[in-house]
Amino acid sequence: MKKVLNIIKTIFTWVLVMAAVGMMIFTVFSVSTFDRNDRAIFGYKAYIVRSDSMKSVDGDLEKGYFKAGDLIFVKEVDPSTLKEGDIISYTSTNTENFGETVTHMIKKKTTDANGEAGFVTYGTSTGEEDANVVTYPYVLGKYTSRIAGVGTFFTFLNTTPGYIICIFLPFLLLIIIQGINSIRLFRKYKAEQMAEIEAQREKERAELQAEREAMEAERKKQEEMMQQLLAMQAAMQGGAATPKTPTEDDSSNT
Repeated sequence: MKKVLNIIKTIFTWVLVMAAVGMMIFTVFSVSTFDRNDRAIFGYKAYIVRSDSMKSVDGDLEKGYFKAGDLIFVKEVDPSTLKEGDIISYTSTNTENFGETVTHMIKKKTTDANGEAGFVTYGTSTGEEDANVVTYPYVLGKYTSRIAGVGTFFTFLNTTPGYIICIFLPFLLLIIIQGINSIRLFRKYKAEQMAEIEAQREKERAELQAEREAMEAERKKQEEMMQQLLAMQAAMQGGAATPKTPTEDDSSNT
């Protein structure tokens, strides 16, 4: 059971790490790429849709339409190759939204008041034509695809709550997990160190006890040897002091 919990904890930690790092990479990439007319990757630019002007009236997004919050990709093309029905992104010259990026459908080809070639564009949700003709120099590219909802997520990520939830909290949680792991490892190290010290002390005590027992045994052995020597000495002295018994020859000489 403990092994399973450790595996789950490891998987959770790695998922959290990848999510936090992924969020950080996505944030850096998106800030430096999304809605940047001067940035393209392999000829594609990415824009966040801010309105529902290209939302299909019947709700069918399979036709190539998109809605607010989607992330769309636009490919750089030669404006002369564009035709009616193509969806293009362009830099607006209207006074109401001058300089903003607009993505609308081409209604027809035309020329402006100066005779420059361009397009009449419109939003599919209203059908209203844009006020100014979009001439070739202002065309940024042709719409190719979309990712639903990514723009909404990016917009949320750029807010303070989004940063806290998606980036700060995961990294904070990782720091807490690593801090707990570090404390556990330190306690385990100290416990192993104390166990090793205690084992060394126990070994020294055992060696000292064995040495004392050996000395005690040697002392007893020496005492026994001394007692044996004293007993032998006493026996020898007792034999030398015993008087001789008179014999018959001795009595006849009296």
